[in-house]
Amino acid sequence: MSHEDQIPFDHPELVANPEPRCACLLILDTSGSMQGQPIAELNAGLVTLKDELMADTMAVQRVEIAVVTFGPVRVQSDFQGPDIWTPPHLQTTGDTPMGSAIEQGLQMLDSRKQIYRHSGITYYRPWVFLITDGAPTDSWRNAASLVHAGDNDERKSFSFFAVGVEGANMEILAQISRREPLKLKGLRFRDLFAWLSSSLGGVSRSTPGTQVLLPPPTGPSGWASV
Repeated sequence: MSHEDQIPFDHPELVANPEPRCACLLILDTSGSMQGQPIAELNAGLVTLKDELMADTMAVQRVEIAVVTFGPVRVQSDFQGPDIWTPPHLQTTGDTPMGSAIEQGLQMLDSRKQIYRHSGITYYRPWVFLITDGAPTDSWRNAASLVHAGDNDERKSFSFFAVGVEGANMEILAQISRREPLKLKGLRFRDLFAWLSSSLGGVSRSTPGTQVLLPPPTGPSGWASV
């Protein structure tokens, strides 16, 4: 056996499961203003996301979740399949360094995509979900530039969605996101994450590179308004 044969593969989960991957990055506001019912409902929503994904056998094989929180910026979990991923129990503290969180999250996503390519794994256009109830307390314009550079019809590096909870600065979110930001109805985090799981499941059952018609998040029965 040569020396190269003895080098362990860095990502055995990709060897064991070579299915195409659908990466979903959650960038979540845990600043002080989320204290109380908002953070409790957000935590419950993350549990819903785990449960819903685990009920979808294709999503279990193909979806990967990563979580970055801000207040301060913290990587709660790098990209993992639903069977491995444990929803973090988030607590509130600090201010709202949204710009830094977006930059760090996009770096993580880029690294994961490089690993896919190196491992010969095909992947769907990743999703990035930013959820906040405030305004950035740090510089956010570079993060906005990165979002606009990656989420466009030419590069298709990822699809970026901004969700504002009550109190969010929707004007700034509209400058960060190329898509119109959505406003969460009340504290319907569980409905949001049930929709996200269903949508990711639909994507994971499609062929990478094809468009998938998603259920609308807005409307009388939706979890969001614009």
